[in-house]
Amino acid sequence: MLMNKRALSCNFNLLKRLTQQLILQPRFYARDPFPTKVSHYLHRAKLIDSIRLTLRSNNPNTSLPTLLNHRLLDSFVVTHSLRSAPSADSALSLTQALDKIPRFSHTQFTLHALATVLAKSGRTAELKSLIDDIRAKKFGNVKITFMNLMQWYAAAKDIDSVIGVLDEYRLDSKHPCTESYNIVMSLYAQMGKDSEVVKVFHSMIDEGSLPNCRSYTIMIEHLVKSGKLFEAMEIFNALPFMRVKRTLKQYSVLIESFIASKRFEEVKMLLNEMQVDGVLPSGAMSLSLQQMKKEGFIRESDEFFRETTLPDERIKNIRYAIDSSDDEEEDEDENVSHCDRVDRIQLKPWLDPRALANALQSWSPDEVAELEGAKFVWTTRFVCKILRNFSSPETAWNFFCWVANQPGFTHDIYTVQRIVALLARHGRTELVDRLISKIRTEGMRVPFSTIRLIIDFYGISKNADAALKVFNHDRMLCGPISKSNLMLLYSSLLRTLTKCGRNSDALDMLDEMILNGICPDIQTFSGLMHYFSQLGDIKTVQKLFAMLRQSGLEPDPYLYKVLIQGYCKSKRAALAWRLFEDMKNSGLVPDSATKELLVKSLWKEGRRREAAAVEESYDDLNVVLPLELPGHVWTVSSADLTRVYNIYSNCLASNGG
Repeated sequence: MLMNKRALSCNFNLLKRLTQQLILQPRFYARDPFPTKVSHYLHRAKLIDSIRLTLRSNNPNTSLPTLLNHRLLDSFVVTHSLRSAPSADSALSLTQALDKIPRFSHTQFTLHALATVLAKSGRTAELKSLIDDIRAKKFGNVKITFMNLMQWYAAAKDIDSVIGVLDEYRLDSKHPCTESYNIVMSLYAQMGKDSEVVKVFHSMIDEGSLPNCRSYTIMIEHLVKSGKLFEAMEIFNALPFMRVKRTLKQYSVLIESFIASKRFEEVKMLLNEMQVDGVLPSGAMSLSLQQMKKEGFIRESDEFFRETTLPDERIKNIRYAIDSSDDEEEDEDENVSHCDRVDRIQLKPWLDPRALANALQSWSPDEVAELEGAKFVWTTRFVCKILRNFSSPETAWNFFCWVANQPGFTHDIYTVQRIVALLARHGRTELVDRLISKIRTEGMRVPFSTIRLIIDFYGISKNADAALKVFNHDRMLCGPISKSNLMLLYSSLLRTLTKCGRNSDALDMLDEMILNGICPDIQTFSGLMHYFSQLGDIKTVQKLFAMLRQSGLEPDPYLYKVLIQGYCKSKRAALAWRLFEDMKNSGLVPDSATKELLVKSLWKEGRRREAAAVEESYDDLNVVLPLELPGHVWTVSSADLTRVYNIYSNCLASNGG
């Protein structure tokens, strides 16, 4: 009986302790242990750095279990730890150790990170096994898209799997995205299959996808590696007129090639173009520029490249210590340097600008105080990345003003461009005006791209008057503007005015443009004609078409398509038919959708003879009409895409590709 009472007492005490634990456990996880989101971010970063260093040590299994039992361990920490893993084996050992942590469950982010590491390491078998497990729902409802699969297989250099996924993508979606073509192009280019790269690019434009800046980066890099530097420059110089942003990667590839050829005049020209485009040089570019410095060529560009050509001694390395990463900063990708195989590792601190920007969204005094205490090393690139990830213009502006007072940092044309674009996009005209006034007072010359960005983004925020003010009064802040760039600026303003419904202002500005000797390009005319045709203003459309002819420009197939569709929508099928005949007589071919629309419109308006003529057109020529005509209003013409394709295909054909 006494034993039963003791047993009952023990069971009661055990139940009491378990109950207290169950009551206290939710409180432990419910109570936020950090006073600010910035503090939370910093502690997470510290844990990620500790895991990164442990994975690079000789005995990671010794301290890894302790780190993985840390209360801050979650999918965010694991995702970035996996992305930072030095090898596939270390990533797999981390996941195996995580299997022993009962409270952790994989998410879409952690599994995608693991798949990326396996793919980049060429571990195709493990990658496919992981994909099969995900599809079998072993990790719950984790999604894998066609693009995920294509990116992973491409990283693993598995071209057959990439093509197989693309075929599935085509069956599932009528229009695969541009990036799917980019992936295949890039992989074929790496494999040296020139003819296959050209075929994929042709399929992209033939199937109605518009090449983007990455498409042209792949193309330029491919041409440079094939020894076709002249053709690469031809395409590079055409990009602004196709409204395609020229990227740092494109500049880097071309500059490196010209330096290797000792063609320093071309390098100087590209450096000037970088300033016009507002492209911030990378640290990696400094290695290529050292040769120019030895030749005594770079003088005026020294200041321009000061931050990237000289190491910033404020940024230190962290050693093999768990608690040494809170006040450090990682600018770009991490670089690992093994100074001693046993107990010494140098590693840049982990940093995620997006996560840090998200932590700062409230911009409270406590968050700011925590940020100051972190003692980050503020560089131009770091500040630009933070600004890019702010969703609130108010928070971005507060940060912009705050960081200007931090030791060792001064705003430059790149940080100004980043903040002014964000403010213009959100319609914060008063802040843009304040910033422009400050720029004018200090005598700063901003890149041409900054002025154009402001005008473009004022179109999104519907601020026509502000855009006109910048064009008329502030555009000289970028210095002398070439005739070709002025044409692009006029085109941006005309597009913004149409977005804001300022029809008469747009036509007046067009007249001013022509009177000043600036001829609009096909894209500008097509954008204006598309806009007024959608309004049913056929008279203005015809006037614009006449102006195009008087300017010496010839309509391309895409412009004809825009006009025919506009006339059909306005129930003026007779006019659309005349254009169709004009198009045919010019030796141009419409796409099948435009032809079908014209036939249907003619039938609706009782013009059966014309409808039959259109129906039978091109039959005698045995011409297969394309599914889509390449081009886009305001941005790129059919002629531009055809020219780029011909340059690319012809030079590779002559190369024996």
